[in-house]
Amino acid sequence: MSTGIESIVLKCGARTITDCSSIILVPKIAIAEPGYIRTMTVKESAHVKHEFHTMAQMAYFQFQDGELEITPLDGSLRVSGRGDAEELVAGLALYRDTEGRFYALMHDGQDGKKLIEAAYRFCTRWIRLDI
Repeated sequence: MSTGIESIVLKCGARTITDCSSIILVPKIAIAEPGYIRTMTVKESAHVKHEFHTMAQMAYFQFQDGELEITPLDGSLRVSGRGDAEELVAGLALYRDTEGRFYALMHDGQDGKKLIEAAYRFCTRWIRLDI
């Protein structure tokens, strides 16, 4: 799901994030079946897939270099915007805020390396489909 929407709101327990502009949701099942990966953005552009690819690539290389700060999630993450809603119970979320800063959120006990690799492969294939 990649749609242009007005705002994206992330909720996890009592915590609410309202400055999200783009997000990649990578549920645990995406390690084996990448079709479960979801994207959402406030942007409306034919090139938005390049932003998702950049986000996944940043996570991939920062993780490999030990530079990626992953914020733990202690419950399900609900992501909503303009009537669309997704819930991440176990997995990884990569997002950019409205200022362009990059964040990674992950449930405890998940395989960060494999989830990030799944996101990177998914976004890379998405880009290559147009080449």
